[in-house]
Amino acid sequence: MEKRDWMKEGWLVPAFGLRVLVFAFTITLGFLSADTSEAMLWGGLLLIASVPGTIAAAHPVFGRLGRLAEVLVIVLGTLSPEGWYGWLLPYLVAPLGGAAMFGGLREDRVRPDSPQNVFARYPGLIEAGVLTVIAAAALGGTAISAGGNLGSPRYAVECATAVCFGVLAAGTGHWLRHLLNAGVPSGSRPYAEATALLTQLRAVTRQLPGGTLDPGGIATDIVHRLRGLSDADRAAVLVAGGGNRLVVLAQSADDRVDWETSLPANAMLADSWADQQAHIGDTSLARSTTGPVSSMVVPLVAERRTVGLALLECDAPDRFTPETAEEVVTGLGAAALRLETALLFDEVRSIATTEERQRLAREIHDGIAQELAMLGYGIDHALAQLPEGADDSGAQLQELRDEVTRLVTELRLSLFELRSEVDRLGGLTTAIADYARTVGASAGLRVHLSLDEGGARLPAATEAELLRIAQEAMTNARKHARAENLWVTCEIDPPYARIEVADDGKGLDGDGGDGRYGLTIMSERAERIRGSLEIRPRKPHGTTVAVLLAASARPGSVSSEAVRE
Repeated sequence: MEKRDWMKEGWLVPAFGLRVLVFAFTITLGFLSADTSEAMLWGGLLLIASVPGTIAAAHPVFGRLGRLAEVLVIVLGTLSPEGWYGWLLPYLVAPLGGAAMFGGLREDRVRPDSPQNVFARYPGLIEAGVLTVIAAAALGGTAISAGGNLGSPRYAVECATAVCFGVLAAGTGHWLRHLLNAGVPSGSRPYAEATALLTQLRAVTRQLPGGTLDPGGIATDIVHRLRGLSDADRAAVLVAGGGNRLVVLAQSADDRVDWETSLPANAMLADSWADQQAHIGDTSLARSTTGPVSSMVVPLVAERRTVGLALLECDAPDRFTPETAEEVVTGLGAAALRLETALLFDEVRSIATTEERQRLAREIHDGIAQELAMLGYGIDHALAQLPEGADDSGAQLQELRDEVTRLVTELRLSLFELRSEVDRLGGLTTAIADYARTVGASAGLRVHLSLDEGGARLPAATEAELLRIAQEAMTNARKHARAENLWVTCEIDPPYARIEVADDGKGLDGDGGDGRYGLTIMSERAERIRGSLEIRPRKPHGTTVAVLLAASARPGSVSSEAVRE
């Protein structure tokens, strides 16, 4: 059930009816207690002032201005030097009640952690209170300072009564608004809020430089800025990776650096994450660093939340000072907010992708997979019913049965691929190895695994893309290469990664359209995580598919030139 905007739909009709009744009552009092000409004059002014608040009650500008105009007409008419026109006072219930019902900030347009949230908790009451103060101050001040009718006790009592009824109407309007909002099914509110936020995110994403939200690119920019601001020898950006471990999102160094990614293992990391303050020390931030160093940890804080940590190291002791830390913090500016936005967008996209893959797997399993299984059972029954001597028909049915078996096997592998994910504890190499063994067992391939993964992890979205690339490469080898052996190499040292899948099949020359489409998909996935994909022949025959991520993060180890050799 969708959430209906009752302030713009059905509830404007009864609100309009109540305003008409109050206006008719007020005009009747005017004709009974004042001259006809005066009643018509002030009644006409009140009618004109009431138009915006009646037909555009929920409008954030016209509705508010209309209610303010109504209050001003009531006050000016009551304080007119021509005489006391107290018959206008009962109409105060209309603007004050309308302000409580339709005024203020809309609840669904205010973030829960925003400073404006207090206004969203009591929508309209702030506006109704302001209007009440204006009316009470003008009328009360006149009652105290003026003489004649305006200074009489009757005047004060009538004004006080009208203001009290107006306050009562405002309270009733607030109660109705709260009651009606509470009547909306609570389960629909998160969806409406999520829709609004995602719509805004889509619009913002299109306006960003480069048109994308890439955590790796933003982190790389932060690293380059860090080295420029601090003259550090090594720098890295780490973000949360689950539990008390961090993930190396980007780094820059002349040599390979094995950064510490466990918060409990390094007090500087844990303290900086907890107190959101920059810390300077002489303790190494990397397990691979030896000798005296000067180190600094700067938290990346966005909206009072720690998004990640910026790590800097210098081989010269006492290089970093509090002034350096202040310059780094100032120089980073809004980088933390950009990084958090990119990480949130990446997480939303990952969740949506996972949900869609699970949905497709369910559709295939409950649909075509079941129908193919029933078809296979039907062919088996037909084979059993064949008379003796029907060799040709039996051979054709057996060929058809073999083809159905092959299709069922393909579907099972497709389901396994759709459902397979990188386990939070197992790691990327475990997921790739499991899939390689499954493919090898189904296709009769000898699988040779070479796995090298340390304790540090890549970002979850990056691991997912690398897994899909490896799966597609192995699927192509199984379906198109006619290979006998499959070599799978995984080397993970965040932010560096190398995944290589090689076979001894017929190579790329005879590859069909499906295989070519798979190569395009792999290339798009590699580009999405800012990696490089290389597809080359394998000597003496076969194909090698290699994806390389952050090659510069591991100098002297593996480069694209080394891979070609």
